[in-house]
Amino acid sequence: MKRIISVFMIAATLLTVFVFAGCNEETAKELKFGLGVYTTASATDATEDKDGQGQATMTVAAVLVDEDGKIVKAVVDCADNKVNYTFDGKAVANDSFATKYELGDAYNMVAYGGASSEWYEQADKFCALISGKTTDEIAALVAEDNKGNEEVINAGCTIYISEFVKAVEKAVANATETKATANDTLKLGISTTQTTSDADEDKKGSNKVETTIFAAAVDAEGKIVEATSDCAEVSFGFDLEGASAFDTASEILTKREKGEDYGMKAYAGSEKEWFEQADAFDAACEGKTASEITGLMNEEYKAVEDLQEAGCTIYISGFVKAATKIA
Repeated sequence: MKRIISVFMIAATLLTVFVFAGCNEETAKELKFGLGVYTTASATDATEDKDGQGQATMTVAAVLVDEDGKIVKAVVDCADNKVNYTFDGKAVANDSFATKYELGDAYNMVAYGGASSEWYEQADKFCALISGKTTDEIAALVAEDNKGNEEVINAGCTIYISEFVKAVEKAVANATETKATANDTLKLGISTTQTTSDADEDKKGSNKVETTIFAAAVDAEGKIVEATSDCAEVSFGFDLEGASAFDTASEILTKREKGEDYGMKAYAGSEKEWFEQADAFDAACEGKTASEITGLMNEEYKAVEDLQEAGCTIYISGFVKAATKIA
């Protein structure tokens, strides 16, 4: 009897070893990594009683994708940037900008919207649901009202998901082969700055938001395995009477999406385009923790000498602010 039990225990141990070995092999597979940004914008005129407002909503997704095109991991966030201008053509400066995920419980969907859970919790539930799905299967989750179908609602996500889906589709389309694996954690850092000018008789005023995104796959030690950056800027113009001059029909592309058309080489005399300089910054971040990335910037907010020699000669404070947020 003891002999039979011993044989059984050995067999069970071997089976466990094989199962764990198989799991470790699966999670150690290198995956595709991608970032997608989907932006919508709107603007209103100012009146005597109310400021005009420009709103740029940037929905961001980072994904890890397997060889079959299925999502292994995903993370989403939304920078819903709102800026104002007055009836007499003055731009209003914001104190700060925060993403919906950064706001956390302070987004107040539960307190004031009657929701069962906050925005960030519902975003997490959406990301968990799409794991193992292709983009076609994810697109099928959207109902006619741009909310999720029954499967999404049962998963606990009752908010609008159509923009999540569009950002994820872009992220998958942008995904490239990397060293990232399922063992890594996906993180997003998003930083927004504002530039303002008042209207006068000779020119329109402007209230511009520039949102820099840093997506990374981070290992168990907090070191960046893969990274990619992008930036979307939206400028809301207005005249001396606070009437909006923003073209709501125009497509909003990120700097990376514009590629060569961004025109740094053609119009600014740069040796490299914006996306190429961003690539150099991203490569320099690999192997570093978020806190170590600050060491890539000099006192003039440009890259240190080694990084400039690698091809990143633009101001990088926006990159650094976004990247350090993943800590």
